[in-house]
Amino acid sequence: MKLSKLLADIEFEIINEGPAGLETEVQQIILDSRKAEPGCLFVCIKGAVADGHKFAPDVASKGAAVIVVEDRNALDTIKEKGNPVVVVVKDSRYALACISAAWFGYPARELKTIGITGTKGKTTTTYMVKSILEKVGHKVGLIGTIEAIIGEKTIPAANTTPESYLVQKYFREMVDAGCDCVVMEASSQGFMLHRTAGFIFDYGIFTNIEPDHIGPNEHRDFEHYLECKKMLLKQCRVGIINRDDEHFEQIIEGATCEIETYGLGESKHLDLCNKDLRAEDMELVSRPGYLGIKYDVKGLMDFPVEIDVPGKFSVYNSLTAIAICRHFNVDPASIVEALKDIKVKGRIELIKVSDDFTLMIDYAHNAMALESLLTTLREYNPHRLVALFGCGGNRARDRRFEMGEVSGNLADLTIITSDNPRNEDPQAIIDDIKTGINKTTGKYVEIIDRKEAIKYAIENGEPGDIIICAGKGHETYQEINGVKHDMDERVLIKEVLEELASK
Repeated sequence: MKLSKLLADIEFEIINEGPAGLETEVQQIILDSRKAEPGCLFVCIKGAVADGHKFAPDVASKGAAVIVVEDRNALDTIKEKGNPVVVVVKDSRYALACISAAWFGYPARELKTIGITGTKGKTTTTYMVKSILEKVGHKVGLIGTIEAIIGEKTIPAANTTPESYLVQKYFREMVDAGCDCVVMEASSQGFMLHRTAGFIFDYGIFTNIEPDHIGPNEHRDFEHYLECKKMLLKQCRVGIINRDDEHFEQIIEGATCEIETYGLGESKHLDLCNKDLRAEDMELVSRPGYLGIKYDVKGLMDFPVEIDVPGKFSVYNSLTAIAICRHFNVDPASIVEALKDIKVKGRIELIKVSDDFTLMIDYAHNAMALESLLTTLREYNPHRLVALFGCGGNRARDRRFEMGEVSGNLADLTIITSDNPRNEDPQAIIDDIKTGINKTTGKYVEIIDRKEAIKYAIENGEPGDIIICAGKGHETYQEINGVKHDMDERVLIKEVLEELASK
C-alpha cells in the first residue's frame, strides 16, 4: 500500500524523502524492531519500558522503507544506517491507530461498533450483549479482558484493550469471518494510549466510575482517570450513560455524541427526558444452588427480566446490555431468554463443591469491587460470608489496606492469600492487607499458598455459607518474579475436592 494512503488521516511532516517519498510502497507495519524486514513501516513508540526511537537505526539497517517518529532528532542516527522515508508526527501512538485503520481497509466502517468503558461491569456486559445479539441472528465479535472472539476462534487477551494495530487487525478478521458487529471493552489505558483511535464507535457505553488504576504505572490521579474514560463520548455517535453515577455531570461534560441514560427506578435523576431506561421492582431470588435477581424494565421498553447472577450490579450490567440491544431492535422475549443463559468466566462464577454451602469465583481485585460484591452477597443472608483474596504486587499499596478494611467490615471470615505477587514478597503484601483488616474487628487467617487457602475454605465450609474466591477471576496464571505460572482456580478447586475425597 502506498504511504500516501496510510498517512491520509493524520498530520505529518516528511523530513527525509527516501527514494520515493509518499509514493513508497509499504509491505508491512511493525512495532517490534526485531521483526523488521525490507519494505516495512516501523512506528517508534515511546513505551513504559523502552523507547522505539532507540531501535530506529537498527530498523533502517534492515531495509525499512518508512520510519514514523515523534522526535525529529532521530533522523541523524537513522541516516547513518539507511535511507528510509522518515515521517514526523505529533503522537506516534495516534498515528499508529490511523495508519493501522488504513492498512486494514477501515474495517470498523463495515461493522456496528460498541465500546464499553467504566470501572466495573465492562466484561460481563460485553458477554451479555454478545449473547443477546446472537440470539436474534447477529454474528458478533468480542474484544475484552478475557479474550478476543472472532467467529469460532478465541485469542487470550494480554490487555483489556489491545494495541491499535491489533484492534484493527481483529476488526478486519471479524469482517472476513462474517461478523456484522463487535462489542469491546474500552479501558482508560486504551484511550490514554490511543488504542481506540482511528474510528468512531456507533455506541459508547459508560457504566460507572470510581477511583481505580491510579498509581505510578497507570493514572496520576482520579481526574486523569476520568478524563481518559470520557474520551469515549467524543469518539462515539450515541453515548449510553449510567445516570445514577455520582460523577454523571462530569462524565457528560464536553461530550460530542447523542446521549441516552439508564438507571434504577428509585433514582431521582431519571425521567428528565424520554431517553432513559429504568429497572424497577427489584427482587432477590434464592434457592439451593441458585442466587439471582429479577426486575421490571421500564421507560423506553417494558418487560420483566430474571437473571441467575446475584446483586444490584447485575441489574446494572443487564440493563446496560438491554439499552444497547434496543438499538438493534431486539424483541423482549429474545432478551429475556438470552439473559437466562449468561455465564461469564470469573464473574460471580458458581462452582459446585457442596450441597451445604456456595462457592464462587470473581475478579473483584480492588476495594470498590470487593465492597460491591460482599455487600451484594450479604443481602442473601448467608450463615457466614467468607472472603478469600490477595493483592497484586508492584501496584498501589493503598489498594491492599483498603481491601483488607472492606473485607474486615463485611465478611465474617477473611482468608488472606496470594494473588500475583510479581516482584514483591508475598508475605509483605499479606501484611499490608492485615494492616487494613486490623482497623476492624473482622476475623481472618493467612495462608500464602492459594491452593491451601482454598482447601481451608472448603474443608471448613459450614451449611449456609457463601464463600467467594476474589481477585483472580478468569486468570489462569500466577505471576511470580516475572514468570507466569499455570494456576486456574477451577483446577485448584477440582484438585482440592479430589484430595479431600481420597482421605
